[in-house]
Amino acid sequence: MFAARRHAQIQARRLATSSIRRADPVVPAATQPAAPAGTRPEVVTTAAPRASMMESAFPVEAVKVRRPVGGFRGGIFGFLLGFSIASGYASYQLLEEYKNASALLQASVEELQSSTAKVSQHIRRIEEVERDLKALSSTSASKDELARIREEAKKIYDGLRIEFLDLRTHVWGMQQDLHALAKKENTSVRI
Repeated sequence: MFAARRHAQIQARRLATSSIRRADPVVPAATQPAAPAGTRPEVVTTAAPRASMMESAFPVEAVKVRRPVGGFRGGIFGFLLGFSIASGYASYQLLEEYKNASALLQASVEELQSSTAKVSQHIRRIEEVERDLKALSSTSASKDELARIREEAKKIYDGLRIEFLDLRTHVWGMQQDLHALAKKENTSVRI
């Protein structure tokens, strides 16, 4: 309905402007009747008066002129629109930053878990080594015990050597006695 009314208005304007352009020119003075002397010559034209040219063949309703949106209302609307767009963009950026930060935090937490697992594994190894060290220290001898055992072994060795020398001298004495007996009797001993 609005489009048909608008089309009719456009057609009426075209018709009015085209009739103005096609208005008959002023009739030359040679073809006009002579005017009495002392009077002003009147120009006679065959062109229609301008008021009649503006009338159109189609009835046209008056166009309602829209008042532009007031500056205050437009300012408020623009402010609210700009604020909405800016807050939407800010929330989008904040959400993206939150996603990036949470991804970095998740990666650091996973790295912390792996390093914690490594540290706990090293602690278990250290505890095992400490247990083995305690077991070895309880079974092994200290320096004082080693020195005491060395002195005892030296005494035993010296005692065995003395006994060996005593035994050797005893065997040598028996051999000398046996030699002396063999010379006395001049008999030989067969072994």
